[in-house]
Amino acid sequence: MTSVLEPSTSRARRADLPSVQAALRIAREIAGPAAKSVDEEARFPRESIDACREAGLLSALVPVELGGMGLSLGDVAAMCEALGQACANSAMVFAMHQIQVACLVRHGRETPAIVEYMRRLVREQRLMASATTEVGVGGDVRTSLCAVERTGDRFRLVKQAPVISYALESDDIMVTARRAPDASNSDQVIVLVDRANARLTPISTWDTLGFRGTCSLGFTLEAEGDAAAVIPQPYAEVSSRTMLPTAHTLWTSLWLGLATDAVGRARAYIRAEARKKPGTVPPGAARLAELVSVLATFRSTVHDGVRRYEEAMHDDEVLSGMAFALRMNSLKISGSTLVVDIVHRALMICGINGYRNDSPYTLARHYRDALGAALMVNNDRILGNSSSILLVQKDDASDVGA
Repeated sequence: MTSVLEPSTSRARRADLPSVQAALRIAREIAGPAAKSVDEEARFPRESIDACREAGLLSALVPVELGGMGLSLGDVAAMCEALGQACANSAMVFAMHQIQVACLVRHGRETPAIVEYMRRLVREQRLMASATTEVGVGGDVRTSLCAVERTGDRFRLVKQAPVISYALESDDIMVTARRAPDASNSDQVIVLVDRANARLTPISTWDTLGFRGTCSLGFTLEAEGDAAAVIPQPYAEVSSRTMLPTAHTLWTSLWLGLATDAVGRARAYIRAEARKKPGTVPPGAARLAELVSVLATFRSTVHDGVRRYEEAMHDDEVLSGMAFALRMNSLKISGSTLVVDIVHRALMICGINGYRNDSPYTLARHYRDALGAALMVNNDRILGNSSSILLVQKDDASDVGA
């Protein structure tokens, strides 16, 4: 059995895994049919996530010895890709949950309270959200103003978070905060907050261009609980070794799914046009051939990024190195750029039929969701981080790129 800490099965075998097959079924039968209403009503994709619960997919990364499926990151990435083809909102919620689970599995195994929580997660299929951004820090998730206040074996914290995706639908929230009131802004930890012990007061709404179903409102979060719920490892370590690379691999996987569906619609449109005039080649056919090539490049980029992260998981030296950080940054930048490019090319092929909301070839939702990719951990911030690394890194071309 594999876990998030072990290499995945081959891609050929992965497609046959019952868990991946379950994700494909949920995408086809549940997420896809509901995607339009989820987007139009800006509502949580409850039917998709409930189906994932019933299939036990919310504990896919939890080790077998704790009751989970013990699947690899690559396996979960394949699920995100499958869900992304049907409903980007469902895939994003699923991916963000799995990012939090990966952090617990990799960094909480030595903490009895966290281990017990993972068992509970398996039993109850609890949905995890995260609160890493904070009002007043300019989007820098590696800086916190709020702090963990300890009294004996209890903690308390208050955080103003401009965005907490699907907070009101979650069972637990992973919250970043300063280790203590006298700690520096960068001395952060992650606190596992049970929603039953938290109060969420809305401070902003979520009426957006895309990813409307993630319901990412802003809240003042007030929480208290057992101090054992504080993960002792520094957040900087959790972030660089697990949270960010897992986010970038799972996000790009779901964006690949979104792009794949966009190309599928463009292909269906060209085939329909060809049937209207047998023996002729539709004007957009050449564009489609080029688009399929771009999609193949995107797929190779994403799958290679997943493979590289899986190979590096056991090597602390690689995970903490500049080259690895650059690769993961490049994966996110290229993925969030390519998904927009591919959807735009598909739109140009479908023309007005792709532009219309009432067309079977509509790409409106795809386009709007794709535009959000560059804003999730803003690309400018990531490029700034990469530029700082490049200024001090030794000149070795083999270390650069995804």
